[in-house]
Amino acid sequence: MTHGPNRSRLPIAAVAALASAQLIACDAGGVDYSMLLTPDSLTATAPDVFQARFETSKGDFVIEVHRDWSPNGADRFYNLVANGFYDDVRFFRVVAGFMAQFGIHGDPAVAAAWRGHPIPDDSVMQSNTRGFVTYAMGGPNTRTTQIYINYGDNSRLDEMGFSPFGEVVEGMDVVDAIHSGYGEGAPRGSGPAQGEIQSRGNEYLSAEFPNLDFVRRATIVSE
Repeated sequence: MTHGPNRSRLPIAAVAALASAQLIACDAGGVDYSMLLTPDSLTATAPDVFQARFETSKGDFVIEVHRDWSPNGADRFYNLVANGFYDDVRFFRVVAGFMAQFGIHGDPAVAAAWRGHPIPDDSVMQSNTRGFVTYAMGGPNTRTTQIYINYGDNSRLDEMGFSPFGEVVEGMDVVDAIHSGYGEGAPRGSGPAQGEIQSRGNEYLSAEFPNLDFVRRATIVSE
C-alpha cells in the first residue's frame, strides 16, 4: 500500500546494543522509561472506554478510546500512554487535509524495541473520518506504535484494513493547528525520513526539522 499512512520496514537494530549505549531515565513524575525497552511486559488489558490527554506544543487534545472498536489497538495504546511512550514524540508526518501522524519514539533504543512487536489486525468497526484515530501500518499485522489522526474523510482507508480505535473528543482545533509546513515525508516529499527517525531519533528531527510540533506529555485521564 503506497498512499495511506505507513511505517518504515527497515531491519530491526539490536536492541541490547542500543540499550547499553543509552540510559533511559525516569521523568519527574516517576515514570520508569526503562519499561519501554521491554514491550512484552506491557500487556495490560485496556478499560472498555477511557480517555487520554495529549499535552502538546500547540495545546491539549483528548482521545477517547472504545476497546470494542479495535481491541488489540486499544490495549496497545493504553499501555503506551500509561508508560510514557508518547512523551516528547514529534508529529513527523502532517499533511494538510489528510492526517497528522506520530509515534516513533525519540530514543532509538526504545523505537527499535517496539518495531519487533507488532499487534494482530482488528476488524474495521469505525470509519477513517475526521477526528478518528488509527494505527499506521505497512501491511497486514504490522501495527506497532505509530498512529494518525484523520483531518478529513479518509474512509477509503477502511477497506485497506486501517481500524480506528479512538476519536478526538476535545481539542480538534489544536490538532488542526499542528505544523504541516514540511508536508509529506521523504522520499515522496520534503519531510522527515522515517528511517532516519528510527536510527537517530529526536536528535535528527531537532536538527533538521526544528518547527515540528510535539507531545509534551500524554496521560490516561479517565477509565
